Amino acid sequence: MDFTTWLMPIMLVVLIVVFYFFGIRPQKKKEKEENAMRSNLTVGDEITTIGGIIGKVVSIKEETCVIETAHERTKIRILKTAIARVDVKAEDAVD
Repeated sequence: MDFTTWLMPIMLVVLIVVFYFFGIRPQKKKEKEENAMRSNLTVGDEITTIGGIIGKVVSIKEETCVIETAHERTKIRILKTAIARVDVKAEDAVD
């Protein structure tokens, strides 16, 4: 067998490895960080939802939490998966 016969399978393996390290692996790492952030939520954290709603966590359940908006004190029940980020942790907040 000559080199050209082995070239195609080698290139395919290299392509799969590159796709894994630049596509799948960073996505899995990001998902793990998001799950950790959502599981470490505490009452009093200020969060931003995927839809852009900003509020303070007032209660937490298994898959949902209730947030309170700043001025109107409106309470909204949302899924934890709708939380984009925690802006201020409860222990860091100064009232």
